[in-house]
Amino acid sequence: MKKSVFLGALTVAGLAAGAAAAGTMDDVKARGTLNCGVTTGLVGFAAPDSNGEWNGFDVAVCRAVAAAVLGDASAVEFVPTTGKTRFTALASGEIDMLARNTTWTFSRDVDLKFEFVGVNYYDGQGFMIPKELGVSSAKELDGATVCIQTGTTTELNLADFFRSNNISYEPVPIETNAEAQQQYLAGACDVYTTDASGLAATRATFENPGDHVLLPEIISKEPLGPLVRHGDNEWGDVVRWTLNALISAEELGVTSTNIDEMAAGTDNPEINRLLGTEGTLGEMLGLDAEWAMRAIKTNGNYGEIFAKNIGEDTPIGLARGLNAQWTDGGLLYSPPFR
Repeated sequence: MKKSVFLGALTVAGLAAGAAAAGTMDDVKARGTLNCGVTTGLVGFAAPDSNGEWNGFDVAVCRAVAAAVLGDASAVEFVPTTGKTRFTALASGEIDMLARNTTWTFSRDVDLKFEFVGVNYYDGQGFMIPKELGVSSAKELDGATVCIQTGTTTELNLADFFRSNNISYEPVPIETNAEAQQQYLAGACDVYTTDASGLAATRATFENPGDHVLLPEIISKEPLGPLVRHGDNEWGDVVRWTLNALISAEELGVTSTNIDEMAAGTDNPEINRLLGTEGTLGEMLGLDAEWAMRAIKTNGNYGEIFAKNIGEDTPIGLARGLNAQWTDGGLLYSPPFR
């Protein structure tokens, strides 16, 4: 078993090295579309609407990158991936980037040879149960059946938590959030565990969300963010600094409504550099001067994207929490545009 896992990791790493050598930036420009890996469907983060149009918090990152590189936020081919298929899709070159609630870990970075370009959501693993179960703590779940997505850090965290608390559980393996939702509501498992943001998004789609509760325990750190292949530094820089542009825009007060006015010039040199009216940052990335302006105009800055898709005024109802700007007590922080 250990040998097969090791060989699997080597295979993914080898694919990633080969695909990266081709130069993703050139491929995307030549193709005229960005192939972006997303989840198979998680409302608020990445899901198609009734017309097949993809929307969500992670989708917005894909569209911002397409706007920055191609000048067209709609020039994206969304490729649904599961916890099992996402890394092979990225390593093989089937997708150019992955923006799919994926946790940045040591082994994924170092062993699988992926480059996490930043964190777009600081999360942690939680538990959802039917209210009628009468449980108030995850430590009371001894003997429970637990729906859990395979190929995720969630599997390992769950085993660690139950072992450290000397309690047992019976896993009910599932591959997609849709399958988990179906199994959970059908009573095939007592508990559904995944990232707390994913639980909130899933519960928001239930006919009676109030019949289900999120337990208070957060049992892990789950820094979620977009990733590319190791060795493709030029492309990694583009995706990284597009995400940073969205974060910096919020900190600097640049929004989708005032960006045109600010692009005419401001008294703040960093805003001017961000929007391309001063300096040559776009040229350093191999892009034009207005790359960041296009990225921000697509769906707004980070705060606007958060509020529209998963914020407190949406059915998902997530507070900013750790995902507030560093100036507001959160962890969100972009390096300077200088």
